[in-house]
Parts: sequence; structure tokens; C-alpha cells
Amino acid sequence: MNLNRTLLILLFFITSPIFAQSAVIFMYHRFGESKYPSTNITIKQFKYQLDYLEEHNYNIWHLSKILKNIKEKKNIPPNTVALTIDDAYISTYTNAYPLLKSKNFPFTVIVSTNQIDSKSKSYMTWEQMREMQENGVEFANHSLSHAYLLPHDNETDAQWRKRIVNEIDKAQSRLHEELGVDENENPRLFSYPFGEYNIKTAELIKELGYFGITQTSGPIGEDCDLRIVTRFPMAEAFANSNGFISKLNTLPMPIESVSQIEPLVGKQNPPKLRIKLKRPLENIGCFISSGEAIDFKWISKTEIEVSANEPIKPPRDKYTCTAPSENGKWYWYSHLWIVK
Repeated sequence: MNLNRTLLILLFFITSPIFAQSAVIFMYHRFGESKYPSTNITIKQFKYQLDYLEEHNYNIWHLSKILKNIKEKKNIPPNTVALTIDDAYISTYTNAYPLLKSKNFPFTVIVSTNQIDSKSKSYMTWEQMREMQENGVEFANHSLSHAYLLPHDNETDAQWRKRIVNEIDKAQSRLHEELGVDENENPRLFSYPFGEYNIKTAELIKELGYFGITQTSGPIGEDCDLRIVTRFPMAEAFANSNGFISKLNTLPMPIESVSQIEPLVGKQNPPKLRIKLKRPLENIGCFISSGEAIDFKWISKTEIEVSANEPIKPPRDKYTCTAPSENGKWYWYSHLWIVK
């Protein structure tokens, strides 16, 4: 190989963007509202998290930018994080926004528009949202009424589809009317109410031109299913410094395929999940939401079958499998289960 060709190859690798393996998305609801511990984070916890991100030079991006880059296979730098807030409770404006603004951190607020239109003092106003928008905050679709999107037992397929399209289209129209026609476009983001979906719903979300956002834990990477984007929920019990830092240091588990994407549990309960890895991993552990370890068995050097020790209880649970990575981080994969 001659010198000129060698230099050209080196120049290509130096100047070409390298597609990062992952980003981490955090999900919040309430700030400093101790009456709601399951969805609240204390102000002290939130300040610690923002200070940590700043002091350790994390790249804070809008969720839309991360997902667009994944879709288009563009570069995402290492240590990239998105901060997302569901439901637009008033404490987002009074408690979280000033702290985020002081850091100049972009973030995404996901809105059920009927809640805003109700003019309840529990939620932000459109005027407050426009103020935040002027300071770089983006807003996304969380449906019209925050209703469950899974098909009802007495619904025909046509009735279900009409209901879901109405929930999404009318909410998007309200976002455009109040925040401008470019809000939540290119890309369109939709967060499933209660984090619940089935594959039928996820396919409809995709058909309508949206990326689907869940409440299922886990980092995202280049193989991310953009119908069911994962996030780490941050509430008081899981938002301490150790919990936060451990989730920052996660990587998507290198998975080739899973046997069952569908989260609705059928007649077999506990459900069995087969995970086929791209390469062998050591020291895998699997757990349900309570943290209780659950059984799994090796089917081959790269395939495991996971099953809870007892039937999954309603309304929902998840299987989470982790393994140490080579660089001191942790591989992570979570699978949602819904029991109707």
C-alpha cells in the first residue's frame, strides 16, 4: 500500500463520524412534591443529578435530536443524555425549569393536552410552556386525555383505531395551535400513557409517523426499536446518587433478537422470554421489578431463556437482565409485561 493511499484511509477514519453505541434517557414527573413519592424526585436529588452531569461534562441533548440521529445513523458523542418530563405538572415550571435553565440544559416535556386545557392548578399553562419554549425547551405528544391505549374488550379493531388516532391527532393539533406548527415535528415523539403498549399499538404509532416512547428501563443504541424507546424512570426510591450513576453507566445489551416483543401476557404466566445475544456474555443476572432474582437457563452459548419464579401480577412488571461490560459499565435489557 503506497503512502498516499495510507494517508487517505487514515484521513477517512479521522474525519468520518463514529456512530456512538448508546445514550441514556431519564424520565421525570414531579419535583419537590413529596405527597407523590412514586413519581416525585426531591429537589436535593435533582440538583445533585444536574450538578453531576455538568461536572462530568455529559452532553445533554433534546430527546428529538438523539432519536433523529439514531434514525439517520448520525454521530452521537459518548456520554450523551436526554432529560424528559412527562405530564407537565406545575412543579416542572416552578421547581425544575429554573434549575435546568441555570445550567442551560435542553429538555423535553411530554404533554397530555386535555390536562393543560382543564386549567387545573396542578398543571402548567400554555403561556408558561411558550415561555419555556423560547428558552429552548421542546414539547412532545402524550395523547389528548392520557387514557390507556390498549384495545378494550368490547372494541372492534376499527373502533380502537379511531379512538387512538383521535387521541394522538387532536393532541398534536393542540400542540400546534398553542406552540406553533413546527412543535413536535421532524421527528414526531409520542409517549405511551402509563408506559403501556402492545405491538398493535406500536405499529399504529409508527404508521402515524411517530417515535414511540415507553417507561421501560434501559439505555438506547443504534439497534434501538424506535417504536418502543426505553427510558430510566427517576423517582425518590431510585433517584439516589448510586442509582443515578449506575444508570448513567449502562450500555444496550448486544442482542441479536428476542423471541417475543409483545408485552401482553397470554395464557402462559409466568411468560418465557428467549434472548439471543450477538456474542457470549458472562455473569448475566436477571430480575423482576422488585429486584428479586429470577431464573434463566442457557439454550446455547449465546441464547438464554428467562422466566419468573411465579406468575406475573397485574397490572405490569418487567424482566431486566444485566451483565458487566469490558469497560466497567453494565449491559442492560428490560422487557415489559402487561397482565390484563
